[in-house]
Amino acid sequence: MHARLNRTPDPLDRAFFARGPRRVAQGLLGKVLIRDCGKLRLVARIVEVEAYLGENDPAAHAAAGNTARTSVLFGPPGHAYVYFIYGSHYCLNVSCEREGKAGSVLFRALEPLLGIEEMARARNISLTGPRDLPRLTSGPGRLAEAFGITRARDNGCDLTSPTSGLWIGEDGFRAKGIQITPRVGIRKAADQPLRYILVANPFVSRKPQAKNSDIARI
Repeated sequence: MHARLNRTPDPLDRAFFARGPRRVAQGLLGKVLIRDCGKLRLVARIVEVEAYLGENDPAAHAAAGNTARTSVLFGPPGHAYVYFIYGSHYCLNVSCEREGKAGSVLFRALEPLLGIEEMARARNISLTGPRDLPRLTSGPGRLAEAFGITRARDNGCDLTSPTSGLWIGEDGFRAKGIQITPRVGIRKAADQPLRYILVANPFVSRKPQAKNSDIARI
């Protein structure tokens, strides 16, 4: 038996994202990512994210400045920034801060709620039981594939608007605690505690090491 929505989600407003990436990242935990495709809806709870702090963060794409590739990061908050990495998969981010100041949050893992069979088809995997569910959306590349996220389709998409087809909502879920660790899979500024996860959630992409993390009850 997998988790379910508490109620019909309401979209997050733009003001939610017009804040620093740390605050946005923490606030996103427990919210839901939604893909509407006609009569089909995919929904998954956000359980792991990373904050990227803009032009002064050497690990952030925005460190290269406002370019054709990174322009979304310098635009209005609450928009999707999608990039292709390692020649194999896409990664989904959301822009933060006020317009003109770059900041973003990377989505690293989700907990599937609705549209699970469609996610499995998109990932081209077979599900034999609940233990297989993390294979759908545990990791930035996996979740992007499960939701059909590509740069051509979704870069610049307004994640505050349900009419965009890809958006973020609130269903009343309240996290019991979050854990903060260094970011993973990067070389620059790798020691900064900017990865946020729901405590003990089985869909997190990498289990945190106790000595390198802090737990905050919220």
